[in-house]
Amino acid sequence: MLPAAEPPSAPVAEEAGLRAGAARVEITPRTLPVLVNGGMLTRSIDRVKSPLHARAIALASGTARLALVIVDSCMLPRELCDEVKAAAATRCGIPAARIVIAATHTHSAPAAMGCLGTEADPAYVSFLRERLVEAVAQASATLVPARIGFGRIDAAGFTALRQWIRRPDRLGEDPFGNRTVRANMHAATNPDDVTGEAGPEDPELAVISLQHRDGRPLAALATFSMHYFGDQEISADYFGLFCTALEQRLGGGVAALAHGCSGDIWRVDYAVPKADRPDPTIDDYSNRLADLAARAVAGIPHRSDVGIAMAERRLALAYRLPDRQRLEWAERIVTAMGDRPPRDTTEVYAREQILLDRLRSTEVVVQALRVGPIAIATTPCETYALTGLRLEAASPLPDTMVIELATGGDGYIPPPEQHPLGGYNTWAARSAGLETTAEPKIAAAALELLEQVCGQPRRPDGLPAGPLLEATLGLGPWACWRLDEFTGPHAADASGHGRDAVYEAGITHALAGPLGPAFCGPQATPRAACTAGGRIRARLGGIGHEWSVSAWIWNGMPDGARPLAGWAISRGPDHGLGPDGDHLGLSGDGVHAGRLVFLHGAGPEPTAVGSGTIPRWTWAHVVLVRSGDRVRVWLDGRLDIDVACPTGRAAHPPLFIGGRSDNDSNWEGRIDEVTVFDRALDEAAVARLRPSAPTTP
Repeated sequence: MLPAAEPPSAPVAEEAGLRAGAARVEITPRTLPVLVNGGMLTRSIDRVKSPLHARAIALASGTARLALVIVDSCMLPRELCDEVKAAAATRCGIPAARIVIAATHTHSAPAAMGCLGTEADPAYVSFLRERLVEAVAQASATLVPARIGFGRIDAAGFTALRQWIRRPDRLGEDPFGNRTVRANMHAATNPDDVTGEAGPEDPELAVISLQHRDGRPLAALATFSMHYFGDQEISADYFGLFCTALEQRLGGGVAALAHGCSGDIWRVDYAVPKADRPDPTIDDYSNRLADLAARAVAGIPHRSDVGIAMAERRLALAYRLPDRQRLEWAERIVTAMGDRPPRDTTEVYAREQILLDRLRSTEVVVQALRVGPIAIATTPCETYALTGLRLEAASPLPDTMVIELATGGDGYIPPPEQHPLGGYNTWAARSAGLETTAEPKIAAAALELLEQVCGQPRRPDGLPAGPLLEATLGLGPWACWRLDEFTGPHAADASGHGRDAVYEAGITHALAGPLGPAFCGPQATPRAACTAGGRIRARLGGIGHEWSVSAWIWNGMPDGARPLAGWAISRGPDHGLGPDGDHLGLSGDGVHAGRLVFLHGAGPEPTAVGSGTIPRWTWAHVVLVRSGDRVRVWLDGRLDIDVACPTGRAAHPPLFIGGRSDNDSNWEGRIDEVTVFDRALDEAAVARLRPSAPTTP
């Protein structure tokens, strides 16, 4: 066990000047075969396709020193990282708390830690420990005057969401025999099985460039959110190929590709029809990504007058333990297995329950560092893209990287709202066993450390106001929920009135919203909420029979899946309909599929059906206006429903967005930019709620 983490090194005077060193140390196994993890069951490989390396970068400014090591490995246990850090500190003088050791997450490297059906390869772990210490030592020994710069480039064509939400009538089964899988990896192989992606992607390829003072390349550290490409033999995967290609394009130096937040990310975009998807080889993929990285570096300004600082924090976190029934189930299976390794998924997860029950808790390491105007935060887990985006958005410094699987390999940490959706990234095991609040705790620690090393407060992570929001607020709304949060439970009111709404369970966050600068200006990406059985609730406090709601909606249910694709806007008593409720939804079957439907009261048949259609996976703008005994609905700026509809008794029921008041056939898709008015809008006001040019889905 290492001693308590040191305080961060004090920021060094800018004139102290930056020094840097880099090293590349081979870590290809010398003895074959070796155990390889990254799969469900144990496996060994006896052939090497490409060499494995540990790429180290050492930095110094004044008396402060730190090091980063990026390792061609699937995962590295904290205990091994601690041993390497302690040995490197003794040998090189860099404090152990100022060393980052991160795995690339190649699934074709020797097993450095046990995971699911595979144990660590003991002979390789001993060899790897020595080589990682050597990498830090070599980089530290080559410190020379240097300068640094930061570049970024959009690489959206190289990454996509692999975690998709399944239709509520097509749940999958978990290894414990329960139909709990509402979302899982690669579920969109059949697009009719799913409603849409479960979260956002992070398409940014970021590169820190280090040069000699005369401009010669010294090192490059890149991060990218893409899980792995996939290879059959011992291989560094695309990470190693990228590094070789980038070194060639930059004309020298040591390039390293760290794993960005990629727990729910892969390279295949399931939103694109299979016939239209690119199918690159691993070499083509790596070379084209390196081309982008070289473009990101070209022309960026470099500076040498920078100070450095780093901090580390250790958190005690609990495992999600099996209850008595599950533990007894697991014990029966494991007893029957004897000493042999698991042969199927059920046996894997049975054994994992036994292991979690023995371990009960663990310690994780979170780190942050600053090099002049550049910041890096780390997580010790397979972190979802949403977490990385949130940390980057709130970091005190705009130029921020997030590196995952650093100084530990503690499995998936989905955001809390993802846990109820299930999938193997949530099944309790060493690969995904931390408490459901692990993600916000780790993210909070990372942000606090970033504030500490940067000496500045975090930035607000809300979206800027584009012209559409300004026009909307100019109409004097009662409340305006942009739904741009990275997490719940509150949807903030942008109107200034403080009337926040509440996210129910069954909602994920920060998916792509309607495109176009009208929503949040040209420099930001719109963010929307995604409903998967949950609703957004608000009390309308005194609003009676004159009211309006504007919303952007995106339906994920295919035609024919059910009679009602989903209810988008609803006002009625919670858990019921009532005789005076108003409900706007989308028909899902028959001749009215894709059309808006309006229901007043509790009748089985819609009160009115619109004439326009909303294609699946396409953004549409709807405005529901209740004006006394009349209801009008606009679809994309055109009057679509106009019906006489008595209001009945005076009542002020709550408002639900993304579902009906009785929770029947709730919306399955995305919702964005919801605005409520305590009056009936006229046609001119409705027109002001839309951008002048149509948005792109």
